[in-house]
Amino acid sequence: MTLFCDVELAARLERLEADLIARGSDAARRRGADPRGFAQPLAGGVASFADVDSPLNKVAGLGFGGVPAAADLDTVERAFAACGSPVQAEVSTLADPAIGDLLTGRGYRLVSFENVLGARPGPVTASPPGIEVRRAAPDEFDLWLELVADAFAVADTQGVASHEEFPRETVLNAMRDMAAAGLRHYLALRDGVPAGGASMHVVDGVAQLTGAATLPEHRRHGVQTALLSARLADAADEGCDVAVVTTQPGSKSQQNVQRQGFDLLYARAVLVRR
Repeated sequence: MTLFCDVELAARLERLEADLIARGSDAARRRGADPRGFAQPLAGGVASFADVDSPLNKVAGLGFGGVPAAADLDTVERAFAACGSPVQAEVSTLADPAIGDLLTGRGYRLVSFENVLGARPGPVTASPPGIEVRRAAPDEFDLWLELVADAFAVADTQGVASHEEFPRETVLNAMRDMAAAGLRHYLALRDGVPAGGASMHVVDGVAQLTGAATLPEHRRHGVQTALLSARLADAADEGCDVAVVTTQPGSKSQQNVQRQGFDLLYARAVLVRR
């Protein structure tokens, strides 16, 4: 069944995304990251600076809780500048169009897009022969962490490349911060060998699929499909009414999730002010 995304659903998903970013950013400060960090509400969304070069440094969730006041944006932009960071705003195509007009008028420039896809959790595809997926045990977190970091380091070349690249230690720290924010972790084994990993966050009936990666030598063998199926099965068991994932446009990840019944809900425009 095709999942249609109206403004109400988009607002729900963007609020949860902003909340997860804020909690990851708070976790970074508890870890002892850059003391200048912050995560402050902004017109229904969040402005977050977690650590130097962190992927959690962004403004998210705008466009569903009113238009930010100029004074509030001034404060946010000064805070990012004090941390030596550009301001990156990710804005849904279903957000209030006034947000885009406001940001471009302040010198923000469009640099990229990302796609948000969703599905109703339900029957899933069985794992291919030789692939086993299970929840990572607490004492396997370091194994999971290193495996996923290694896999992310070798990006798939299909589709539009990300506009961002992060040092390995930055990726590791961000994943630690997101783990502290409440993510659960999955390991995929191929013929008994760790081959890939994924994570998920379940809140308010939404399963946020927050990343998956496969080591290069195990790609094209169904590992991603198995990781996706395992998380969708758990989401269905927990009564979630929607699962959502973010991908690069035209990527292998987007192709994989669409094969599993995900529909394109909306895109996010990524705008940056330096």
